[in-house]
Amino acid sequence: MRIKLMLLPLLLASCSAVKIPDINIPHLTPYHAEIRQGNYVTPEMREQLKLGMSRQQVSFVLGTPLSTDLFHADRWDYIYFVNQNGITTDKKTLSLFFDGDKLIRIEDGAKPQ
Repeated sequence: MRIKLMLLPLLLASCSAVKIPDINIPHLTPYHAEIRQGNYVTPEMREQLKLGMSRQQVSFVLGTPLSTDLFHADRWDYIYFVNQNGITTDKKTLSLFFDGDKLIRIEDGAKPQ
């Protein structure tokens, strides 16, 4: 038991960065996983969208939208972003607008159609 208590500070200290001014000692850094969140829409999925499609057809092609708004029930937003090391490296948005049950407009990021 005493050996475990004596080794614990040594093990904890080995996980921290060593900063000695004149000596370059590599240190351990924690692994940051790439975090993907949202609805990933592939170019093939995007090409299948056609104006005049019903909500059910759009949902079949793209899946359930990440964001729906009670105040804007005729708009579906598909949002996707990637975080690496706590920094957003990639962000894509796709907004679909409906009139009743029919798709009337597609905004693909900065490219409205």
